Amino acid sequence: MQSNREKFGKVGVLFGGSSGEREVSIKSGSAVLAALLRQGVDAQAFDPANQDLSELKSFDRVVISLHGRGGEDGTIQGALELMGVPYTGSGVMASSVGMDKWRTKLLWRATGIATPDFRLVNKESDFAAIEQALGLPLFVKPANEGSSIGISKVKEKGSLEAAYLLASMADPLVIAERFVGGGEYTVGILGNRALPIVRIVPKNEFYDYEAKYLRDDTEYLCPCGLSAEKEAQIQAEALQAFRVIGGRDWGRVDFLMDEDGQHYFLEVNTSPGMTDHSLVPMAAKAAGMSFDALVLEILNMTLEQK
Repeated sequence: MQSNREKFGKVGVLFGGSSGEREVSIKSGSAVLAALLRQGVDAQAFDPANQDLSELKSFDRVVISLHGRGGEDGTIQGALELMGVPYTGSGVMASSVGMDKWRTKLLWRATGIATPDFRLVNKESDFAAIEQALGLPLFVKPANEGSSIGISKVKEKGSLEAAYLLASMADPLVIAERFVGGGEYTVGILGNRALPIVRIVPKNEFYDYEAKYLRDDTEYLCPCGLSAEKEAQIQAEALQAFRVIGGRDWGRVDFLMDEDGQHYFLEVNTSPGMTDHSLVPMAAKAAGMSFDALVLEILNMTLEQK
């Protein structure tokens, strides 16, 4: 039987990078690297912030554990395509679109996938009119950031402009989004199947950076509490939402539920976290898959790339 060392060859694990999510990426990549080494894979760490990208040509394939800009926006994917090096996760287009919340929502709306109502915001916007149209509270977020960086919940009239200014420090493209308050959920995607849904119950205002990575009191419920019929419906739609942006192999689709039980897809993550707080490993575990097995299955998908 062919060993993992022979099967995969020399594998680079890309983590770190120079985005605002560098520290989270280091945690993800370190966990992935350790899992591969435990399973006999010839894996080595590679930090694009400190190493020349041309050195990636020495690898037979790479695992992308980069988050944020430069890692999940199509940039590193394009470089690897040009070098002819197989890599984990979505390709250039899907990575670029998935990173852009505004364009993701435009695609979903055009294909009939429910997403919370939204408006683009800029310095010339009629802030009062947007508050009126979307209602309060509402969320303001940079279109091209992850890990809840730059996100604000606007609860009082006249506060949208300040929230816009905060978000625009992270990205010039800013969206305001209608509040949907019946619960936060996520669906992990692995190959052609959706993993069990996880419900997220933060103890602070919303599922922000602190709740994601620093607090230990955020609750993750899997089983998520939805009926089997409703969960199956949302899983099927999540796969469709992932495919609409061109996603492949693995990822995560987040959604919200309103008080009447209607769900709205929020965004796609094409390079999800793989830390001890991360959601895809949690869902995989509920489906009977260990962290090590999950990492190896994701790597195995690179063998199918031409």
